[in-house]
Order: sequence, then structure tokens, then C-alpha cells
Amino acid sequence: MASTVLPALLNEGGLSRYLDEIRRFPMLKPEEEFMLAKRWREHDDREAAHKLVTSHLRLVAKIAMGYRGYGLPISEVVSEGNVGLMQAVKRFEPDKGFRLATYAMWWIKAAIQEYILRSWSLVKMGTTANQKKLFFNLRKAKSHISAYEEGDLRPEQVKTIATRLGVTEQDVIDMNRRLGGDTSLNAPLRQEGEGEWQDWLVDDSADQETILANEEEGRNRLTALRDALGVLNDRERRIFEARRLQDEPVTLEELSGEFGVSRERVRQIEVRAFEKVQEAVKKGLAKLEMATPAALPAM
Repeated sequence: MASTVLPALLNEGGLSRYLDEIRRFPMLKPEEEFMLAKRWREHDDREAAHKLVTSHLRLVAKIAMGYRGYGLPISEVVSEGNVGLMQAVKRFEPDKGFRLATYAMWWIKAAIQEYILRSWSLVKMGTTANQKKLFFNLRKAKSHISAYEEGDLRPEQVKTIATRLGVTEQDVIDMNRRLGGDTSLNAPLRQEGEGEWQDWLVDDSADQETILANEEEGRNRLTALRDALGVLNDRERRIFEARRLQDEPVTLEELSGEFGVSRERVRQIEVRAFEKVQEAVKKGLAKLEMATPAALPAM
């Protein structure tokens, strides 16, 4: 990754100065971003990688602000988010047609949430996927069903939340007791009484508000993708999976040797397979949307 030193947020008091500093880095136009990403990915151009990172530091800061209510140093939250951003730049594939910000957002959030789970003293548990989901979404799920009272949830409330979040009812009970038992969520953030912990417990940015819908959409897309792979023959599927679905894509040269064809022929097969899968996914999603009933009221 880029060796040039990034701006550093050393403490809470330096936040304004840090924000002013990162605003000096220009935003990239789509074509600029694409060319820089190609230079980094294909030629290991560290200056290009540095520009990709610095142009998205404002995105990290915006996401990090949504996690200030956890009581952790904002400098550490931003630092962890920047690590996630650098991981995103390292893995970003511009040829897939997405903007870096869309791809990096999930890496940034994942890095910050992992840091919170490691550091926040209220979380005295393992870090399974279900526990993470509950930790970051339980308060919001409770508010949607008007479960504001302290203490244990009612059985019907537990069932509704467990179904909505895709976890077990016992997981909901345990997490609610852990959070409620360690501290009062109605405790003021400061002695002056400016706001309560429950107002800040989760990231309330627009993206977090739609996280459950995104997860449901992701599950539907994964189902549609799995079904769509059936339209490919063995060679097409091998090339499509090797080039499009692996964290570290297999090179055209390696696949040309595997199948005894030219790299250009492999590329043509990849493009054709992608088009076939794309069309099959669209049809599969349409069927899923028509077949999925509105089982639960919107939260």
C-alpha cells in the first residue's frame, strides 16, 4: 500500500484540524478513479494507491462519526476506518464497474465494528456473526417495536426481533441482558445530561438505517447467483468463478494454460459467461420478489 504518510488524527481536540486537512484532498472523477485503480492493480503504482486512499478519507471520517457514541477515542475509530479503506483499495477491481466508495464503505464499517467489539468493555462475549448483528442492531430493533421498558423483553417481542434479525430467541435474550445489565442505556452521556447512551449506541447514518434491507437483498442476490451459475457449462463456470468470485482472481495467463487457449479467448469466455449470469440473476431476482410475501411489518 502507499508509503506516503497519511494525515493523522492524534486526539479528540484535533478533530476540526484533521477534517480541514483531509478536505484538501480532491475528490476523483469516475475516469480518474478508474485509471488510478488500474495503475495500482496492474503496475503496483503506490502513488496511485495513495491518491485513491486520500480522496476517500472524508468517507472514513463521515462513517466514523456515526460511532462516536460508543465512548471510544474518535482518533482510534478513524484510524481503524482508514485501515479498512486501505484494505478496500488493495482489493478493489475497477473493471467490475463499481465506484470505490461503494466498495470501500463495507470494509470501513467492518474495520470499525471489529475495533468496537474488541475494545468496548460492555461486550463480554464471543464475536460470532449473529452476536455482531445483535450488538449493532438490537436497540434499533427494540425501538421499532416500541420495546422501551428496561428489563427482559416480552416473549412476543423476543420472537419478532429474532425473526427479523435472523438469530435465535436465546441470542436476543442474552444480548439484551448483557447490554442492559452492564449499564443503563438511559444514562446521560455527560454530567450535564446532554443526550442519553441509547441515542448514540448505534450508527444512525442512512446506510445503517437500511442495513437489514441490504442484508435481505444480499441474500436474495446470493440465491439468484447460485441458481444463475447453472446456465453455464463447466468451462464457463470455472472461468467465471476464478475471475469474478474469488478474492484473488486467477490471471488470464493461468487460465489460458489450464484450458490450452489464448488469454484473449479466456477473456471472451469470461465476458460471455458474465453476461449470461447477469441476465439469469435479473430473472431470478424478479421471481424472488414476486414469490416473497410480506411476512413481517416494516420496522
